[in-house]
Amino acid sequence: MAVKADFHLHSSFSGDSTAPMEDMILKGISLGLETMCFTEHMDMDYVYTAPFEEGMFELNTDSYLYELIRLREKYAGQIKILFGVELGVQPHLRRELAVYAKSFDFDFIIASSHLCNRKDPYYPSFYEGRSDEEAYREYFLSISDNLKAFNNFDVYGHLDYVVRYGKTKDADYCYDKYKDVLDPILETILEKEKGIEINTGAINYHLKDLNPCTDLIKRYRRLGGEIITVGSDAHKPSAIANGFDRAADILTECGFKYYTTFEKRMPEFHKI
Repeated sequence: MAVKADFHLHSSFSGDSTAPMEDMILKGISLGLETMCFTEHMDMDYVYTAPFEEGMFELNTDSYLYELIRLREKYAGQIKILFGVELGVQPHLRRELAVYAKSFDFDFIIASSHLCNRKDPYYPSFYEGRSDEEAYREYFLSISDNLKAFNNFDVYGHLDYVVRYGKTKDADYCYDKYKDVLDPILETILEKEKGIEINTGAINYHLKDLNPCTDLIKRYRRLGGEIITVGSDAHKPSAIANGFDRAADILTECGFKYYTTFEKRMPEFHKI
């Protein structure tokens, strides 16, 4: 396995996972990973609708950090365990997010768009009464709004996350069709000197490509993008590092010779 670091992981400290952190770590060790960065969900002011329960995406960061430090020490010498978070960004939360991001000594922060204009693309209602293209465009435009509101992150997560849930998923989706809204996103990310991730969790949704799609990653590289992490978005041990060989092949195809990890918010580059 060319990629030895999984930088998008959820355990039972995330509201949508029941996996004990120790079980996740043991699986990572068995797979030969050198580094695991947990990125538990923190979605402030999320709009809760069944099956999601009120408050389930608000992270108890102190409890999470306590357990992570305990297990980091227990498995020292076998694997490196890093302290990350996946922040759900919404423009009206700019102050709350900025304060939170500075309140802990994170190794790594993913900014993600889980809500689009107070609506969750997870639900079919987001796509009802309009084409997938209209829904996807609204989602991409909302990322531009989020980037204007929040700066304290390292990579933007699964940029085309919305295609996981559309009526046609990514069957009719491609970078060229949306480049007028995707290019400004990439340009802003580069202006802010941030990165993106390649998220293999797309495999779980039976998509034709990973998130983001290969042509979008190629465009990011052509624009000068260098920072790219690899994450499985695993919520259970069996999904850890899923599709990492495929991700490495895509990165090579897109012109990357390295993938990125972060520690103490500083990027490190590792040869593929």
